[in-house]
Amino acid sequence: MSLKVFVSGCYDMLHSGHVAFFEEAASYGDLYVGIGSDQNIWDLKGRKTFNNERERLYMVKSIRYVKDAWINTGSGIMDFEKEIRELKPDIFFVNLDGYTQEKEDLCNELGIKLVVSKRIPSEGLPARSTTTLRQECHIPYRVELSGGWLDQPCVNTLIPGSVIVMSIEPTIEFNDRSGMATSSRKKAIGLWQTQIPAGNREQLAKLIFCVENPPGTKAISGSQDQLGILMPGLNKLNYNNGFWPVSIDSITDDDTLNFVSEHLYLIQLPRRKQGYDVLAKTNINLESAKKLAETTERVWAAIKARDVDEWGRATTEDFEAQVEMFPAMLSAEMQVAIDKYRDHVCGWKVTGCGGGGYLFLISKTTIKNAIKVIPCHSNN
Repeated sequence: MSLKVFVSGCYDMLHSGHVAFFEEAASYGDLYVGIGSDQNIWDLKGRKTFNNERERLYMVKSIRYVKDAWINTGSGIMDFEKEIRELKPDIFFVNLDGYTQEKEDLCNELGIKLVVSKRIPSEGLPARSTTTLRQECHIPYRVELSGGWLDQPCVNTLIPGSVIVMSIEPTIEFNDRSGMATSSRKKAIGLWQTQIPAGNREQLAKLIFCVENPPGTKAISGSQDQLGILMPGLNKLNYNNGFWPVSIDSITDDDTLNFVSEHLYLIQLPRRKQGYDVLAKTNINLESAKKLAETTERVWAAIKARDVDEWGRATTEDFEAQVEMFPAMLSAEMQVAIDKYRDHVCGWKVTGCGGGGYLFLISKTTIKNAIKVIPCHSNN
């Protein structure tokens, strides 16, 4: 009797990479495919699908490697949970950027083997992904390395401090509200479509800041987001009693950017719960703000010195300082993820608040099933 193999995904803009993925999965047994609904993709990605769910189901069912397919009935990253419990497959087959701890935990609970795809294209064909097909849009994302919240006057009026950000290539499509400046990036795409125009990048970032924070906005989106996606390389944004940095220190040499990329890993975290409020139980105080400012300087120095151990230590302490002031940032699910890796890495923090983002790991050794990012090295 053949094994049952389950995969789940969007499968929009169907291409040879999808077919190769199904072929690889089907090599383990009979393949069943759960497809994300139009509504769930909108909720996760903040965009409409190119093909609606009925079209996507029709095309996926027509592929010879697929035994059966359906539209998942759930929501969030685990929208397939009802279906996988009913199917009871032997194997759950996932892409590397689709791996999450939640999926592994569910597999352990149900006695299902989790297999991560090697993404091997069919012989003679190029590697394909939906993200690469969308890469006619070259507008980056950004990742915050240290100092988050110091771009807000509620913190930087207590003590001057910096936020370190890195502009990264759009090699994967990050979920909305994941702490990767997706909102600012959408505003930039709305203005410029596919390419950042020529001009002073800081001035262009001010334009996005104004578009994202029109008059009357209560919760101001911090300028680390707009500057993070528009300024190439690593940037230390220095704040003092305001929403905009008083100065910016930049590092754009390939050696330093490659060093950061080499030791930085991302693990997708569970989705934040409904009704989440990052400002709940806020405890903004001078001692924690000072610790945040000091650890950010240590992160900057450690990166320049290529000291992975110190970079990791300072990053962990930086995150702890953030949580001291904004305890709602850290959910129980996020703590479980941290505990899994803490004894095997040099340091950690999270992108986003309260879930939905990524566990940010600094490590000297390769982290299995983690996402890698590519820094934007120039203005081109």
